[in-house]
Amino acid sequence: MLDLLDDLRAALGESAVLTDPDLLRGHQRDEADLCAAGMPAVVVRPRTTEEVVAVVRAAARYGVPVVPQGARTGLAGAANAVDGAVLLSTVSMDEIREVDPVNRIAVVQPGVVNAALATAVAKHGLRYPPDPGSWESSTIGGNVATNAGGMCCVKYGVTTEYVLGLEVVLADGEVLRTGRRTAKGVAGYDLTRLFVGSEGTLGVITEVTVSLRPAAEESLTLVAVFPSTAAAGRAVAEISAQGLTPSLLELLDRTHLGAIEAYRPMGLRTDAEALLLAAADTGTRAAADLAELAEVCTASGADEVFAATDAEEAAALLAARRLAHPAMERYAAATYPDGNGGLVIDDVAVPRDALAALLDGVARISAEHDVPIGVVGHAGDGNMHPNIVVDRADPANLERGRRAFDAIMELGLSLGGTCTGEHGVGLLKRDWLAREIGPVGLRVHRAIKDALDPTGLLNPGKVL
Repeated sequence: MLDLLDDLRAALGESAVLTDPDLLRGHQRDEADLCAAGMPAVVVRPRTTEEVVAVVRAAARYGVPVVPQGARTGLAGAANAVDGAVLLSTVSMDEIREVDPVNRIAVVQPGVVNAALATAVAKHGLRYPPDPGSWESSTIGGNVATNAGGMCCVKYGVTTEYVLGLEVVLADGEVLRTGRRTAKGVAGYDLTRLFVGSEGTLGVITEVTVSLRPAAEESLTLVAVFPSTAAAGRAVAEISAQGLTPSLLELLDRTHLGAIEAYRPMGLRTDAEALLLAAADTGTRAAADLAELAEVCTASGADEVFAATDAEEAAALLAARRLAHPAMERYAAATYPDGNGGLVIDDVAVPRDALAALLDGVARISAEHDVPIGVVGHAGDGNMHPNIVVDRADPANLERGRRAFDAIMELGLSLGGTCTGEHGVGLLKRDWLAREIGPVGLRVHRAIKDALDPTGLLNPGKVL
């Protein structure tokens, strides 16, 4: 190990090779609760592709695993360390190399924070639409590695739809460039999409070329209050059936409303069983589109529908939705003695017409397994995040939580859904990926992994 550390220091410099035990412990895991994490040997912070090549080749020489990390905001354990690994942090690779307003592209290093890219391209009248809930801290490299989604995906799609090209360091240290800079291009296999969502198991992403869109027109926002989550789910299905295209369509259940209001009081309806937050960004048509959304919600059983009075109120509602995760972390800590509460966060996505059945099923699973489960998510594209609240100090409670998680996974697949809509597989959903894709799909996945990483040193134990 000392020889490896010497090689890393020679390639990166002393300041970019970190072995302090407290720092190593601080980098062991992402934000996924209750996923296993080992103790790494070292954290490295390369600044260039050449330095990443040096790290990967040095680790390969000594047979040491490499675990790529971004901001560690993931929720599936994909960035968790394994014992003795080199943690390759991309946070120092934070250069926005190019913004091209004519071709509507940007070229960035993987450590660029999503919000920083949004700010940079806004100066050119452009936007980068993918907006995960962690957009103020998560990085583009991490977003690409997990194929992250977000709140605007109901209209604008997920990360993969905006990645035109990649630079990737392969397991043997070779540098691969995939994709293009052009608006169109179909040459060869689509290797770019192969690496998007691969969670660091096939290569280390060192540069990303993304497509941009014109800045959205000012949006209008409404809130609809429902007597049940299932009623809200039926409203979502009807919105889709009528051909309406909101730019935002989010659901928060009563548990989340109470948790957010306790975390940051803002006058939310904590007596509501469910709340839909919807927006239309269609400019001069926005008012008419919002009125149609309101009409559907009312017809679907909403107790109350009201529009935000101005942009400030709309921004406050969106901010409330973004507080769901930290609010639920505090709620979990307060639910069980001595702050032992934790969250197991699901990420199931189902067809829109199955959303009501999913929400009813989650409520039933919560009762059957005697664990609190709050539900929040991107209702407009059927991607929900049941938050299972568990007591880390109580093995029996933990087991009930794990069974509830599995029951939700099984329910989602039975409804024609998927085990992950945007968080990725990581450690949390490996078994469920195998069930979803079947033996042939699993064999093809493993063949790709073996071809690109024959020694299995890149993020071992994740996805497969």
